Amino acid sequence: MTTALLLSQSPDGPHRLARDLTQCGIELLGVLDGLGDLMHQVGQSAPDVVILEWLVPDDALFECAQALAEAVPVLLLTDDDSVSAIARAVESGIHAYVVRGYDAARLPSLVRLAQARWRHEQAGQRAFQELSQRLDERKAVERAKGLLMQARQLSDDEAFRILRTVSMHANLRLGQVSRQILHSAHFAEAVNRAGQLRMLSQRLVKLYLLRVAEVRADAAARALADSVQRIELNLGWLSKKLSAAEADGMLAPVLAQWASLHALLQRQERADLALDVDAGAQQLLDAAERLTESLRRQGALPTLQVLNIAGRQRMLSQRYAKYALLTLIGAEDMVPQAAALQQATQQAFADGLDCLRAAPLSTPDIRQMLDAAQRIWRQMVDIASGSREAATPAVLRERWEQLFLDSESLLDALEQLFARYEHSLDLLLG
Repeated sequence: MTTALLLSQSPDGPHRLARDLTQCGIELLGVLDGLGDLMHQVGQSAPDVVILEWLVPDDALFECAQALAEAVPVLLLTDDDSVSAIARAVESGIHAYVVRGYDAARLPSLVRLAQARWRHEQAGQRAFQELSQRLDERKAVERAKGLLMQARQLSDDEAFRILRTVSMHANLRLGQVSRQILHSAHFAEAVNRAGQLRMLSQRLVKLYLLRVAEVRADAAARALADSVQRIELNLGWLSKKLSAAEADGMLAPVLAQWASLHALLQRQERADLALDVDAGAQQLLDAAERLTESLRRQGALPTLQVLNIAGRQRMLSQRYAKYALLTLIGAEDMVPQAAALQQATQQAFADGLDCLRAAPLSTPDIRQMLDAAQRIWRQMVDIASGSREAATPAVLRERWEQLFLDSESLLDALEQLFARYEHSLDLLLG
């Protein structure tokens, strides 16, 4: 039996229509005389059709009908045959519009008409949604193929074969696999950008110290300008790619710390400002660390932790060089714990290398890159470990220069290693 909910504002009341509906086999679940409780009653009783007896429909009725039409067929009985009312009824999704009375014998067919039109609309919406989904999946597949082609130097066919193979093995649609790749790539890039901010905060101090000591001053100045530009670019990317809520909660502190540090860097390099620069860089590092960790957790991919460790190695390489320079320059009065912090950073870097060697993303290429980075690292540690007191000024200057060169070479090696992790198929496929 068809069930109905009746809303009537007929001057004669709902009694005649209610009787006619019951007599033709339609079960009334309720009879209402106002719009106030209609939505609630529809949700509670789930009728097969809603019948509105409204002689002069107004905006409130049409808005209510539009809200209902998604969930249930709507039949309107009215005296208003104006073009504007009929147009508004169509826009509101009303499925049957009957003007100036009804024939009781026709009520079942009018209800069936409203139901048929509602089912047709629902089928059309499902078809449209399926088409939209297929188009979205096709776009995702194309974007995922592009990422694989760029990351692994693959042809279009090779990238598609990888997607299809993973789809079959994982029993997932191509679109699902492709969206996973896009999700992984987005958060890998975000973790990379935020992680670079950590590294650059320490690199800035290293280069600032070299400028103050007038060691490789021109090269340090160029590298310093490059670091500032990279920070600006990474902050710009993050500002565009993170949501407004993420930017307010996570990125805003980084931007604030960078603005303060950048103001210090605009001043002439002076030894008495180095401590302030280092303190500002530490605050930027702390804010960037929180941002990176938050992005890693949001990505919800175990492989992002490997990426985070690889990115942290970049920071530790520059942090170690910073403390080594402070010790070699004889600036322990500026940072009394420099030697101890240098030792702690050395241990943290060694632990990070061990973690990466044991990581599941390891490949022969990655192991070779780790070996190359470790060779440069050992050379840098040897230079930094030499005694300052027994060295002549010329030897000390040579060691400062070599520390600068090795720390930059190590950073290049770690950047290449990070890129290999970031573009590995295991990471992209989650």
